[in-house]
Amino acid sequence: MYKLVKPLLFSMNPETAHYTVSGGLRSFCKLWGGRQLLRAAYNYEHPSLEREVFGLKFRNPIGLAAGFDKNAEYVEEMAALGFGFIEIGTVTPRPQPGNERPRLFRLVDDGALINRMGFNNQGVDVAAMRLIQLKNRQNLIVGGNIGKNKLTPNEEAVNDYITCFDVLFDVVDYFVVNVSSPNTPGLRALQEKEPLTHILNTLQQRNRKNDVSRPILLKIAPDLTDDQLDDIVEIVRETGIAGVIATNTTIAREGLRSGESLISEAGGVSGRPLTERATEVIRYLATKSDGAFPIIGVGGIHTAEDAIRKLEAGATLIQLYTGFIYEGPGLVKRICKKLVGNG
Repeated sequence: MYKLVKPLLFSMNPETAHYTVSGGLRSFCKLWGGRQLLRAAYNYEHPSLEREVFGLKFRNPIGLAAGFDKNAEYVEEMAALGFGFIEIGTVTPRPQPGNERPRLFRLVDDGALINRMGFNNQGVDVAAMRLIQLKNRQNLIVGGNIGKNKLTPNEEAVNDYITCFDVLFDVVDYFVVNVSSPNTPGLRALQEKEPLTHILNTLQQRNRKNDVSRPILLKIAPDLTDDQLDDIVEIVRETGIAGVIATNTTIAREGLRSGESLISEAGGVSGRPLTERATEVIRYLATKSDGAFPIIGVGGIHTAEDAIRKLEAGATLIQLYTGFIYEGPGLVKRICKKLVGNG
């Protein structure tokens, strides 16, 4: 079915297509039996797919990466497509429109996207309210990806992360600290050891004050050097956070085959050009840390084989976004079946 509608969707502006599909999915799920039909078509259950990570039980290791559902609008709908967990966001304390459109571009010849969305979201309070209103949270793991507002100076960034952490604490199962998006000016400077350690330690201190703590993960860029990755391993150990998500989008443009007008667009590249680099980063972190912490692998997963290579490199869980756009919702089921040995 997706092969039939994909040409129509790819004829639209990418952001328009995103909202068309998401809205259509939500409307379909409101129909009697709609959600059950999606589950029957796209879910694949097997005991061997279950994972226990960060003290949480995942029904399968394949998640929806942040960026698709920024405002927690489609959590139950995406879960019906077979994902084992959903990561909402990136959310910021205050609503912000993001960068001017157009800000999302398809590089079809590369199986990639360029985005410079700029943390467009309706604010953390709206996302929290939607999560409170979810009707079917049983066995549904939801992560909260948090960031800072564009106008917040880096010296005050920790306060934005605290706000998001506090508001979402009771409605998400884990947190992701996003300091690696290339689309908020100066944000990646927070990946440096001193400011990053300060943010993570501050959140961990608040975490420990609660009766129940939440796993905190760090999402990193694929463009870090080996020395910077060494720092990440050390920071994870020092702060005691639960793990790392590797990786965000890349600012690199080497090897792209699409036209120069597309390649020159500002923003982060996701999809197939990231496949190998993201896997390299996963392998480096897993090896350097001697497997001391879990890694969620994301970046360029378009086939079941791509997913398996991420897991073999050291990832415990994986996430999809661009591959999901290009390959369709059946990708989740294909990966699950391959992992079980039926693919």
